[in-house]
Amino acid sequence: MTRTDQHTGRTEVTHRPGRWLALSVLVLAVLLVAVDATVLGLATPFLSEDLQPTGTQLLWIGDVYSFVIAGLLVSMGSLGDRIGRKKLLLTGATAFGAVSVLNAYATSPEMMIVARALLGVAGATLMPSTLALIRNLFHDPRERSLAIGIWGAMASAGAAVGPVVGGFLLEHFWWGSVFLINLPVMAVLVLVGAKYIPESKNPAPGPWDLLSVALSLIGMIGVVYGIKEVAAHGLHLDMAVATVIGIGALTWFVRRQLRLEAPLLDMRLFHHRGFSGAVLADLLTILGLSGLVFFLSQFLQLVQGRAPLEAGLAELPAAVGAVAAGLVAGKVARRFSVRSVVAGGLAAVGLALAVLTLLDRSSGYPLLGASLLVVGVGAGFAFTVTADVILSSVPREQAGSASAVSETAYELGAALGIALLGSIVTGFYRDFVTPPGVPAATSAAAHESLGGAVEATAGLPDATAGALVTAAQDAFTEGLRIAAGVGAAVLLATAVAAWFLLRGQKLEEGVEHP
Repeated sequence: MTRTDQHTGRTEVTHRPGRWLALSVLVLAVLLVAVDATVLGLATPFLSEDLQPTGTQLLWIGDVYSFVIAGLLVSMGSLGDRIGRKKLLLTGATAFGAVSVLNAYATSPEMMIVARALLGVAGATLMPSTLALIRNLFHDPRERSLAIGIWGAMASAGAAVGPVVGGFLLEHFWWGSVFLINLPVMAVLVLVGAKYIPESKNPAPGPWDLLSVALSLIGMIGVVYGIKEVAAHGLHLDMAVATVIGIGALTWFVRRQLRLEAPLLDMRLFHHRGFSGAVLADLLTILGLSGLVFFLSQFLQLVQGRAPLEAGLAELPAAVGAVAAGLVAGKVARRFSVRSVVAGGLAAVGLALAVLTLLDRSSGYPLLGASLLVVGVGAGFAFTVTADVILSSVPREQAGSASAVSETAYELGAALGIALLGSIVTGFYRDFVTPPGVPAATSAAAHESLGGAVEATAGLPDATAGALVTAAQDAFTEGLRIAAGVGAAVLLATAVAAWFLLRGQKLEEGVEHP
């Protein structure tokens, strides 16, 4: 809020009371959504033993959450702009808590798949709402930059905290506990948020176009499903059909938005070079990072023999770096420039990934830990500043839609990264030469996955089993090194693109009038 002193003529800031407390509950929600995206990975073996899903059902249990979130982000961001972001956030938080109970006590694979899908619906209401509400809670741009830094730090930390939290809970409780931790957090969010978070929405939103909602959902799920299928199983008819349907739906979606008087997503946002550059930087950065981080967890556990909790702790330097950088990113960007901070952060991540091309089975932790710390610092700088640019590039009434575009770029980049870099790792892994004396059936099982290779050695002589596991680990590590090199090239190229696309872009200085 602002007011003008009648005697001096100066504009002063009247800060909204309780804004930092409101921010604390918003970032808790972000942390929880990010944790839920990664925590299930560790729980999968326990869940499989209890519910006994088929291979296909297990894939859907793992993927349907991210599919639904990716498909609904834009629609939910637009819905928040229309009905009120606070209302959508509190409704979504209540639903997230209730559906978490359904996940924890699922009694069949089918029930678990439906519960994970519903959790994705609730999660899609939280992410764009939290960032859009920050836009309306903080009218001082410097305070808003710090708030966005804290928001981004929690989003980054969630991915690293997930395995640590999951490892701790699974060592002490049953697999459903990884969902029940959502309940107290969501209860605090609803109680505190109802009092301290102000309502905000687009004053003239127009109708919510249900056909656009359907096209967005079908398009994103089709594309993300196709990408993940390529990574997991290579090219096949189902993947091709899903991808074609997804691209067709998204094309129809874009054309429809350009014709509607009150579109679900205003495509004119992309005419702003800073907005487009920031979204592209986010997408390509996550693309370069996600596939590598996904397989790094397997490297720590299956190649270097770390326990799940130890592996989760080993990845914490990335979260620490992201938190530290996010808190000062706005100040640094104003001191120097937006493009130097974003391009410099991306270049640092690229160089750190290049260092990981030196990994081998016996690599000590200092090399890995230092690289992850640099990755976290670079990503913290880049993501915080691009989020600030995206939010400040649009009118406040469109904050939800803009936030949703940013989150969608993140989800799409993650799917592309796992598919592209994952196919590199998988390709190198499946080509390893089976040592002499290994039966054909065992060899086939070992070539499916590194975990399969470890399990397939049961019953083999020690020398043969050792040779098979070593060959599989060496092949996996070689694929990881190549993927790190490709990720490094993507990040360095993105740094160069950001340098040009964000030319002249500045973070806001003057206080907004609400």
